[in-house]
Amino acid sequence: MNTRKIAKEYRLSQWVQIINARSESGKSVKKFCEDAGISRYAYFYWQRKLHKKALSELTIAEESTKYIPDGWVKLNPEKPQYTNEGISIEVNGCHNNGPKIELKANC
Repeated sequence: MNTRKIAKEYRLSQWVQIINARSESGKSVKKFCEDAGISRYAYFYWQRKLHKKALSELTIAEESTKYIPDGWVKLNPEKPQYTNEGISIEVNGCHNNGPKIELKANC
């Protein structure tokens, strides 16, 4: 990892702490920045940078797990598997023996 990237990550982590501290303080941005000696413009600049970084990481995470619910694994069969066999349905001992389904009252 190069020094520029390390420095950037360090600054981002510092601003995460500052923005979290402002949020936890309950103060307005203006009051918090005045008390901390921070420029409001710098505060909003870094807030915007952190927001963009969070969105880009979220987008990457969503793309890698797109359409896969939690707890499921995506399977990619080599070719679709089909069968010419039909299905047999049984309800309380009654079977269907073809395309016509008949329900009997005594079942």
